[in-house]
Amino acid sequence: MNDTMQNDDQKAIEALMATYVEGGRTGRSDLLRPVFHDLATICGYVGPDLFAGPIEMFYDWHADNGPAAELVVGDLRIDVEGSAASVRFELDNWTGHRFTDFFTLVRIDGRWQIMSKVFFLHPE
Repeated sequence: MNDTMQNDDQKAIEALMATYVEGGRTGRSDLLRPVFHDLATICGYVGPDLFAGPIEMFYDWHADNGPAAELVVGDLRIDVEGSAASVRFELDNWTGHRFTDFFTLVRIDGRWQIMSKVFFLHPE
């Protein structure tokens, strides 16, 4: 992959993740839904309980918890190889919680989409 394509992919993924963060800050699932593929999944532990399944579980959790207006985004890491990518970042104060999120993305028909979200909820 040439540097121009790599840079374009990087920018597109950064924009996608900015939309994800904006959806979190505003509490708007209509912003979150387009960044995820319809078959996307979520997985992580909430205390001792495994929270895993279709991404719809995340939308429901987000609706129950409301906007994270004070959300702070930390270190963003993006790795791209062809039509696959991974993203990791730190999110602090998502409705009072701190997360480390890991995403896998696929470029489908020229558009990047999140296929999976795996998270670590830091103890409080």
